[in-house]
Amino acid sequence: MINIIEYEQKHHEDFRRLNLEWLEKYNLAESHDLEILDDPKGTILDRGGVIYMAQAGEELVGSAALMKEEEGVYELAKMAVTTSWQGKGISKMLLEKCLATARSWNAGKVTLYSNSQLQTALTLYKKYGFYHVPAENSPFVTADVRMELIMNGKI
Repeated sequence: MINIIEYEQKHHEDFRRLNLEWLEKYNLAESHDLEILDDPKGTILDRGGVIYMAQAGEELVGSAALMKEEEGVYELAKMAVTTSWQGKGISKMLLEKCLATARSWNAGKVTLYSNSQLQTALTLYKKYGFYHVPAENSPFVTADVRMELIMNGKI
């Protein structure tokens, strides 16, 4: 059984490991990723965001975060599921938890940056109503995809 739990400092190494696993697999790791992975408290939590971890027994097998961009706008970030647990609906659970949180915070919009190599993830985002917008002003060199989801019709 998978449980979605809130990130705690003791999860830092797992959070870093899970994300570096996929970033390195697709040759996408860059300095902005490392800033976030090295200091999730300072870059996500202290700025009004949240991180969720997917837990299978005692093992942490996935992560996802909401980073506050501005009032009412959050970025879905650092979604990862370790290879051996992929295909079991964990990304869907993490995404649904993040979107439920965004709704509870009265977010008007959730954005995300991705890469066109990540077709499985992009398909998932589309199923939840995310749509493509120009990938400009990205903090990531490797992000050639930007998507948005309008929440509650606020923006």
